[in-house]
Amino acid sequence: MSTTNTIKKVAFFNPQGNFDKDDSHLTEHPDFGGQLVYVKELAKAFGELGVEVDIITRQIIDKDWPEFAEPFDYYPDAPNVRIVRIPFGGDKFLCKEDLWKYLPDYVDKIYELYKSEGRFPDFVTTHYADGGISGVMFLKKTGIPFSFTAHSLGAWKLEKVLESGMSREDAERKYKFTVRITAENLSMHYASFIVCSTNQERYEQYSHRLYEIDPYDDKFKVIPPGINHKIFNQEPKPEDKQMEEYIEQLLVKAPIKRHRLPFIIMSSRIDRKKNHIAVVKAFLQNEHLKDRANLLIVVRGINNVLEYVNTEKTEEAIILKEIVESSDNEIGKSIFFANVSNQRHLASLYRIAAARGSVFALPALYEPFGLAVVEAAACGLKIVVTKNGGPAEIFSHGEGLLIDPSNINDIATKLLLALEKFDCRKSVELAKKFSWENTALAYLENIKHVLANPDSIVSVDEQRLKKFYDLINTL
Repeated sequence: MSTTNTIKKVAFFNPQGNFDKDDSHLTEHPDFGGQLVYVKELAKAFGELGVEVDIITRQIIDKDWPEFAEPFDYYPDAPNVRIVRIPFGGDKFLCKEDLWKYLPDYVDKIYELYKSEGRFPDFVTTHYADGGISGVMFLKKTGIPFSFTAHSLGAWKLEKVLESGMSREDAERKYKFTVRITAENLSMHYASFIVCSTNQERYEQYSHRLYEIDPYDDKFKVIPPGINHKIFNQEPKPEDKQMEEYIEQLLVKAPIKRHRLPFIIMSSRIDRKKNHIAVVKAFLQNEHLKDRANLLIVVRGINNVLEYVNTEKTEEAIILKEIVESSDNEIGKSIFFANVSNQRHLASLYRIAAARGSVFALPALYEPFGLAVVEAAACGLKIVVTKNGGPAEIFSHGEGLLIDPSNINDIATKLLLALEKFDCRKSVELAKKFSWENTALAYLENIKHVLANPDSIVSVDEQRLKKFYDLINTL
């Protein structure tokens, strides 16, 4: 299947996205996560539709990150997709908040690359605020239009950080909110279209007082992301047997009566906003729930959580330590940690757990979309998910149970209800609607419209862009 001849090549700008053919560190690092899965899968779907794609990110020459040293990389199953690593900001790994002042160099070097190759992309998709502002600078330099997909918005993170008790000065110092929100406003203004995953994201998130755009503007396009149905499905795979053996090893010291119980699974990145502790408390405080299921928390790259929390000082270690300390000595008895580091093994875990009638829980304080929930549903797990954000829209017709993530009793009640009475067939059917091919086709339809109407592309005002340059010059 191929797209119209008007779209030959598309560049994806994701300066912080550390992609490689083996998906190293794809989800466990706070700078990586779902955004990288989104960009990778969307790029591959473009490629399957006949479009050449460059994912343009950062080259890192650092012994701790050897996967990201080569200037070019490729996915073995995606011949139309090229990973391009641009050298900017020095050799070492940098957190996304430390990249801002180097972005003009990133854009200049992208320009030089395409000039040397004698061929520029027809269009650019940009991701996160740093990709978005890079799209603005590239538009100024080349006249090539771009779309903006924020993935998350700085104004809302600022509110959450201030609510947590951090001072405005410390928040600014750590997260560079002024630069980020300025970049977001410029990206919104100059993008040919803005992609949102849900109507909630469009009308609520973009209506924040710090944003200058009207969420009712026609440039907003609601395009749900997809999932990889080749991986996340109910069909048994050879690796399922290995996962079954791994689960048996996890349960080896548990009481025999717990060995065949269903699981309550949490597999989000270990992050404060994902709110794992709420499900732990709900599980421990409700004896009926604890008798009815085991609690399984997925960690990535950690073989021994008890050792990890006593030797590491990362945010992840601090959160896991809180879980361990509140567990009433239930670790290894009714609460288990599983080291599952790639999507295929995660899908195996979901399938095996689904055969036991298990539940997938996502108690996030806020979840922009909830792609992980759709992946779990595709494998047959019952769904209990936060009501805050995209999941309320996705699971609006009873395909999952919605919880108040701040209400422990509500969480416990819904988990029990899911275990005892919920039929997962509706959620499995719902998951089939979310495909990356559909996402790519929607993007490409909007790109075609932009390219067919070049007069709609807005020229970049030097003075507006100067505001961003002035800010990064102070960093």
